[in-house]
Amino acid sequence: MKNLKRQWKFIVVLIAGAVGLISQFALHSKSLFSIGNLQFPVHAIIIDIIGILMAISLLLEIFHDWKTGRYGVDILAVIAVVSTILIGDVWAEWMILVMMTGGETLEDYATGQANKELRALLDKTPRIANKLVDGKITEVKVDDLQVGDTVLIKPGQQVPVDGQIVKGTSSFDQSSLTGESVPVTKNPGDELMSGSVNGDVAVEMKVTKAAKDSEYQSIVALVKSSQAQPAKFVKMADRYAIPFTVISLIIGGVAWAVSGDATRFAEVMVVASPCPLLIAAPVALVSGMSSMSAHHIIVKSGPTLEKLARAKTFAFDKTGTLTENQLIVDQVVTDDKSFDQKELQSLAASVEQQSSHVIASSLVKATDKDLIHPVTNLKETTAQGVEGDVDGKHVKVGKLSFVAPGHEKLNVTSTAVYVSVDGKFAGYITLKDKMRPESPKTIERLRRQGAEDIMMLTGDHKQVAEKVAKEAGITDVRSELLPSQKIQDIKDVPKHLRPVVMTGDGVNDAPSLTAADVGIAMGAKGATAASESADAVIMVNDISKVNDAVAISKHTMKVANIDVLTAIGVVIIIELIAFTGVIPAFWGAILQEVVDMITISLGLLAKTKPSDKQFGLEEK
Repeated sequence: MKNLKRQWKFIVVLIAGAVGLISQFALHSKSLFSIGNLQFPVHAIIIDIIGILMAISLLLEIFHDWKTGRYGVDILAVIAVVSTILIGDVWAEWMILVMMTGGETLEDYATGQANKELRALLDKTPRIANKLVDGKITEVKVDDLQVGDTVLIKPGQQVPVDGQIVKGTSSFDQSSLTGESVPVTKNPGDELMSGSVNGDVAVEMKVTKAAKDSEYQSIVALVKSSQAQPAKFVKMADRYAIPFTVISLIIGGVAWAVSGDATRFAEVMVVASPCPLLIAAPVALVSGMSSMSAHHIIVKSGPTLEKLARAKTFAFDKTGTLTENQLIVDQVVTDDKSFDQKELQSLAASVEQQSSHVIASSLVKATDKDLIHPVTNLKETTAQGVEGDVDGKHVKVGKLSFVAPGHEKLNVTSTAVYVSVDGKFAGYITLKDKMRPESPKTIERLRRQGAEDIMMLTGDHKQVAEKVAKEAGITDVRSELLPSQKIQDIKDVPKHLRPVVMTGDGVNDAPSLTAADVGIAMGAKGATAASESADAVIMVNDISKVNDAVAISKHTMKVANIDVLTAIGVVIIIELIAFTGVIPAFWGAILQEVVDMITISLGLLAKTKPSDKQFGLEEK
């Protein structure tokens, strides 16, 4: 609403100028009245009214800022407008209004790209549940479920609320909630989290928490809470506001005192109008955002660039972020000398080739096609494993208790499938998350770019998380975390290690992304709750784009700072020239346009390529 108000201000000023030109030159407007030496023709009245209204509006904003402890350069714009009204220089006044409202509009373009952060998350929120009443299924709203109700969860359906299985065994995909890359088998008595997705078998569940208290709905509430308290952002020009304002007022005041003419003060104030300062940072930010887009990174607001440029802590989710959300074979361990590793993997993959389970499909994908043989007498035991005949051998693949009862003491900490051949335990195959090839280099480059702490936040098991972290080059590992715990870890980062940048891709990452100072989503697979909640979205499947985002942000903020300081320097020089009285107010406003063009040209340099050092390609 605020952005729309600013745009209307700009439009009104342009219309007032057009009407004023028509009135003055086409209709030869006459003065309606005069006060002393001041004449008030129609075009002057129109523009003065707009100028007074704009000045009042700006004053109200200034007073509000003062209450919150912010001191900006906008006071100079008010003084410039009032000064030109008092000396009767209408078109100088109009030029100031154009640049003032135009600068605000451009700033809004850079920082006001509103996003529907919750759309994807809310669209996926469970709304209907299959309630069991006397053995019959009744569809009810999820919000109407009460603790103690029994719900049927069909294959492929989302768990509507938190509960406990009372009948049936099935695997549940919790990856979007906990980050676990492998579906988890749930038996009677096990807890189910809302938002997880059922596998192949229908189960009955007793409701243990109402919708408002359940895991998935809590994530929605967390995102809403984070969005309701956005991070504050101070205009870059405001950092120099007090000294610049004081210097400008001193120059104007001395000019008035020395000349004895109030017009001289107005002439200095016109060139002191802060339009170049207000426009410098937005132009650089727009250019930086454009550069980000060219590198397949969508940044939703200008402040994100500033925070990224100063970021000291980087947090990463594991599954789908540092890894590719795909399992690969880690080890093939044989327990029978009659089978070598190659043959054991061949037999296991052959039996698994018709299964849709993620472990089975990953094993088959990791095995040479020539080693996968036809299988007969195939039989699947739900949540246990599969068995069948391959090349005259009866092969069982799955859980240890299913494959080889009596070997339960075997301690394997990794994700694994066990294999028996003709009733004899033959060995096991471990699988691990497939690391993105660019992940280790990304972590190394982030350290070169100034990262002081890099941590992994994941819901996966400790041993799995530590393996991935070691391969990626991360020493700060936080595992087995729920979404709320990830948020707490981000909030606990000390002030001297902020801003914090969080990168993730799942529904479980959405609240973490909004809790961080900057949230970056891996959005290559489409619009997810993570990408909707993030400040920036990487549109390609390449985590090294985090390095590009940091480099472009550092380059953009360097250009923006140089631009602002250059604008201040040039404006002060022009003020000193105006001090002598050689620059009438109107021409002072024109000079403001020249400074604006210089400012815009400098700001556009943010679109140029950052240095290798900013990209983290050079050794420190």
